[in-house]
Amino acid sequence: MKKLKIGLIRVVTLSDERLLNAHEKVLKDRFGNLDINTRCIPDQPEGIHDDETERMAVPKIMKLAQEFEDDGADAVFISCAADPGVEECRKTLKIPVIGAGSACAAVALAMGTKIGVVGITDDAPDIMKKILGDRLVCNIKPEGVNTTLDLFDDRGKENTLKVAELLKRKGCDTIALGCTGMSTINIHEIIKERLDIRVVDPVIAAGLVISYLTF
Repeated sequence: MKKLKIGLIRVVTLSDERLLNAHEKVLKDRFGNLDINTRCIPDQPEGIHDDETERMAVPKIMKLAQEFEDDGADAVFISCAADPGVEECRKTLKIPVIGAGSACAAVALAMGTKIGVVGITDDAPDIMKKILGDRLVCNIKPEGVNTTLDLFDDRGKENTLKVAELLKRKGCDTIALGCTGMSTINIHEIIKERLDIRVVDPVIAAGLVISYLTF
């Protein structure tokens, strides 16, 4: 099987190599056909968590994406559930551009009919709402979680689990994670084990889409 050369863009500025490459590791552990190079955008230590931080990030994302294409990447993966810069990059790049949010929503649609989103904003990412349509039951933000960094402590993880439990009580049969920071902490496996419910991780969902490019 052909190995795909993937440019992975993190939308939070990270100096810790382990955290920087966390999503690369998630993909490599599950998809053996990916050769991944990870880079992060500069000067955004809290990542993207509102309209202003997304506006700031898009030109930085586009620059990195163009660099990846120039370096011979087969595809670019923007690892953020809001899909920032995805449409803009698709207008300028010749290679496929995959967003974590659209991939997550698409896989969730393939798995369930009543879908709940756990995110870090009051509303689900627009791209996820658009794709999920009337199958989206609701989006709930964990208490005290306002940026991706808030997911990394025990309180953030526990409150994320509480939200997932609430979504199940509301009748959801599938949970879509609306922030790739949740991939970093591997929360989908904990939710599945504790609540016995289908959970779609946005980074793994993107990996499924990227791997399809080999067929």
